[in-house]
Amino acid sequence: MAPSRAMRRRKKQKRKRKLLVALIMVFALTVVGYSSVEYLSGKQNAEGKASADSNSSLEEDRSEYAKEWDGKDKSDGKTNVLLLGSDQRGSEEARTDTIMIAQYEPGKQSAKLVSLMRDTYVEIPGHGYNKINAAFALGGPELMRKTIKENFGIETEYYAVVDFDGFTQIVDAIAPNGLKIDVEKDMYYEDNTGTIDLEKGEQKLSGKDVLGYARFRKDSEGDYGRVRRQQQVITRLKEELISLNGVLKTPRLIGTIQPYIDTNIGAGKNLSLAKDFLLNSPENIEKLRIPTDENVWNERKEYPIGLVLNHDGEKTKETIQEFLK
Repeated sequence: MAPSRAMRRRKKQKRKRKLLVALIMVFALTVVGYSSVEYLSGKQNAEGKASADSNSSLEEDRSEYAKEWDGKDKSDGKTNVLLLGSDQRGSEEARTDTIMIAQYEPGKQSAKLVSLMRDTYVEIPGHGYNKINAAFALGGPELMRKTIKENFGIETEYYAVVDFDGFTQIVDAIAPNGLKIDVEKDMYYEDNTGTIDLEKGEQKLSGKDVLGYARFRKDSEGDYGRVRRQQQVITRLKEELISLNGVLKTPRLIGTIQPYIDTNIGAGKNLSLAKDFLLNSPENIEKLRIPTDENVWNERKEYPIGLVLNHDGEKTKETIQEFLK
């Protein structure tokens, strides 16, 4: 009797294990299937919009940056991404007034963001001293990578360039009902690129209005206020992403935003980073602005450089390395 009961118990336990394995496999296949369908659906939808928008980045444009990029993965558990906001009007050369280094370390659930002021005075390899944003105009993300490495000793492994038309699409994809932003003052500015018209107070902003908020600098803060608002927007987008809805929308979101981002991060790496970020989300994003208040002064250089933000380069290098390493 006893051996018979023991045998029945073992068979019962074996059936339970098989059922558990089967359930795990069904769940895994469901997740993979759902993710694949959502990713492809988002990508197809975005590519339809991108093909109708002559200002959106095209695959052949992206490949040139990727071919030139020479950043190396250090395999140290940290991922450093060079984030650039590109503003190209018509046949003009591409410019950037958004230059950031984003670092994510899943093992420590750590996320850091360094904003480099576009007028920071640095040495651009092969081109002498100039404002740091000139590196992008002269040689794209690769020259910006070299400039950051030569001046600050920081290696960026990946790059992501977002044009401003694409940024509005990304915000709308993450927060289709609007991104909640506390606008600190009335903002109004008009030029040949459009109009920024925002009222003071907490409100939900569309992608277009979020872009206007992040780029506004026609006040006493100037570029300092713009960098602060850019960091604020990044934080709000991160908070939206790690919500339950954000987790469910991640595959479609990645597919949606891919046509608007020129990057050397492959789709697989994108999904891996998104999964790690959502499952091991850092409570806060640590932020740094360069140059710091303690190490900066205005200085006018000969034409065509003009007014720059000068600084003690060695102190700036130490500050960034201590922050990121």
